[in-house]
Amino acid sequence: MERNAIVTPHDFLADRFQGHRPHLKAVAYRMLGSLSEAEDAVQEAWLRLARSDSGEIGNLGGWLTTVVGRVCLDMLRARKSRREESLDDRLPDVVISRADARDPEQEALLADSVGLALLVVLESLSPAERLAFVLHDMFGLPFEQIAPIVDRTPAAAKKLASRARQRVRGATPNPDPDPAGQRRMVDAFLAAARGGDFAALVSILDPDVVLRADGGALAGGMTVLRGVAAVAGRLDVFQRMATSAATHPALVNGLAGLVNSIEGRVISVMSFTVSGGRIASIDILSDPDRLTRLNLTRLEA
Repeated sequence: MERNAIVTPHDFLADRFQGHRPHLKAVAYRMLGSLSEAEDAVQEAWLRLARSDSGEIGNLGGWLTTVVGRVCLDMLRARKSRREESLDDRLPDVVISRADARDPEQEALLADSVGLALLVVLESLSPAERLAFVLHDMFGLPFEQIAPIVDRTPAAAKKLASRARQRVRGATPNPDPDPAGQRRMVDAFLAAARGGDFAALVSILDPDVVLRADGGALAGGMTVLRGVAAVAGRLDVFQRMATSAATHPALVNGLAGLVNSIEGRVISVMSFTVSGGRIASIDILSDPDRLTRLNLTRLEA
């Protein structure tokens, strides 16, 4: 061990920044729905901090959250202006971990069970509405701190969050809090799929169930089906998947899910929102390009 190691102000600042990194990435992920873009936003916050007079910053966590919010707002606005790069017609990035283990970093990232269904709804908000809702409703920032980011008064920022809240409320089911109950419903789905049991599948689906399937650009983007008849009508697809692929239980964005593979190659990731004891939404990512970029090391025993 090196004796009398000198800790420079830059090193000290970097250590303080690392302590805030999980929170900042959680903010950016909710804002952007993209893990790579969230990393970019956090890195930009560090660069701005390194260039600033940190001695003048009283509340470092609040300052960094504000900076990440501004960076994300700019990224969202740029995305909206380039429709070909929009995430509106695809599922947000998924966060996967083992069903029997918890990871502190991912717990910070997925606090409040930020399921795919909620992220999809957030994609429909304007950039300013999304920022006001995420920073206030999810992270408790006061509107006085949010207002300068969106160039509004605090009262106007409050109205942005209120409009966003109305859009979100009722648009996403509230997941049942019992992980074991969620897993039982996913197991029941698998059993019905493998057996081709239409009645059993219908019995575990919410009448207003929503299925979102993102197969990527070559597959035509995202397909959305609504209602038990439409979703149960895909039983033959579910059956082919369940009988031809190896299914691995996993947590997908903090909710019970499945990683499906054939000969070691992941072909799809499924996330299930169980609400009121029934499956209220199913999100399926089968885009080959995005699947190859997934970090599945956390699934290893």
